[in-house]
Amino acid sequence: MEYIFNIIGWFLRNMVLIITLSIFTAYVLLAIFSALTLRIYLRKNSYIDYNSIILAPLTPSISVIAPAFNESNTIVENVRALLSLYYNNFDVIVVNDGSTDNSLEKIIEAYDLEKVNYFFDYRIPCQRIRGVYKSKNRSFYNLTVIDKINGGKADALNAGINVSHKQLICSIDVDSIMEPDALLKMVKPFLEETDKKVIGTGGVVRIANSCDIQGGQIREVHLPKKFLARVQVLEYTRAFLMGRMAWAKLDGLLLISGALGMFDRETVIKCGGYSIKTVGEDMELVVRMRRYMAEKGEPYEVTYIPDPLCWTEVPSTLKVLARQRNRWTRGTVETLFEHKNIFFRRKYGKFGMLGYPYWFFFEWLAPIIEFFALTFFIIYAIVSSPNWPFVLLLFGFVYTFAVSLSVWAVLFEEMTFHKYERKRDVLKLIGTAFLEPFLFHPLTVAWAIKGNFDYLRGKKGWGKMDREGFWNSTMPGKKKRKFRGKKKEDSSKID
Repeated sequence: MEYIFNIIGWFLRNMVLIITLSIFTAYVLLAIFSALTLRIYLRKNSYIDYNSIILAPLTPSISVIAPAFNESNTIVENVRALLSLYYNNFDVIVVNDGSTDNSLEKIIEAYDLEKVNYFFDYRIPCQRIRGVYKSKNRSFYNLTVIDKINGGKADALNAGINVSHKQLICSIDVDSIMEPDALLKMVKPFLEETDKKVIGTGGVVRIANSCDIQGGQIREVHLPKKFLARVQVLEYTRAFLMGRMAWAKLDGLLLISGALGMFDRETVIKCGGYSIKTVGEDMELVVRMRRYMAEKGEPYEVTYIPDPLCWTEVPSTLKVLARQRNRWTRGTVETLFEHKNIFFRRKYGKFGMLGYPYWFFFEWLAPIIEFFALTFFIIYAIVSSPNWPFVLLLFGFVYTFAVSLSVWAVLFEEMTFHKYERKRDVLKLIGTAFLEPFLFHPLTVAWAIKGNFDYLRGKKGWGKMDREGFWNSTMPGKKKRKFRGKKKEDSSKID
């Protein structure tokens, strides 16, 4: 028995070592490439006058589509923030996805809406649209509200695409907060590219927990007070600033966050819109669009804007965060398996040769291998005597690298966009980086395993996503308050 354990141990030890070195090498290369790319981006855009986009005669029209499900606590303020975006040719389409609260009544009253006869075609299948509402007040001429039967977030976005008549669509969570100039920055790649067709653009999503928010806008940025939200700041910084920046430049980007993404409407329609069969509809749409363009032989590009353009609330309890990560894992597996024909196919370029394999091995497979390797090590340590010097050396190497990567991400963010102005916030974030490998990473591995298990047993729903609500300021001199009640994270069917 001990001989068998030694053989298995030797195999797993070498496999883990190879995978660990591969992941570290990939992360270092992505970090270096992201830094160089971001430096070029900042230098290039430091001379740009975005106001010139407003005056350009060929500026594309945009529909901002925001699905809403049971958002009565904040729906009025969130819509007002969307209407105040700085752009010359856009409309806001709010899709009430069969809310069971008074979300629709509140928005009808606040914006003086009436049901109108509105021509549209079901170019993408979606649940029945019960009515389209427009405001009687000319101040809100660019607001359209759709009331439909509940079908989930993807179905609601498809309904918004059907009603839209603009060239581009911008999908956003209704309770996310966009920077006022977000549309200007996201539309810029669509105007710049001449040799290729830009089919999608993503932007950086930042965390709004504990921030001071007034009138639907971020007035003062604060680091989240809770550790669980704070450690997600590290995750988002690494993923957006050091990951997607590089993959966009390498033409291997597979994901545009569902919290904020801009797409060519006609391409989305030709691809069939958002899939209602997956819980990772944002990732699946990007992969399907890229696959469609590659198979048609049309040159295309998926771009990424490193500027912080959108702020969102992240889960602040383990229960809700576990559901979110479970859904992310299931969505990743569904997308990878649905489009497995892309794997190492030259036909799909760097997207198939680099982007897909990276996501397959490092984003999906790595947590599974880590879990089984750790499980085996515990058993092996009980029945035999492991090589403790090697184990401690490997652990120290992994821990040092993980902390260094997080600290580099924090410092790199501070050298570029500098959103956390208080030094104690930066120091607290660096301190969180030292605790993350012990207190948070094991949980992410466990949630990934649970997500894979739920995928195998056919789980499809999103799960209930309760959130606390943003901080909001009242009148000057008064204390801040929180919105009462809890909100669901997305307009989706509940298990």
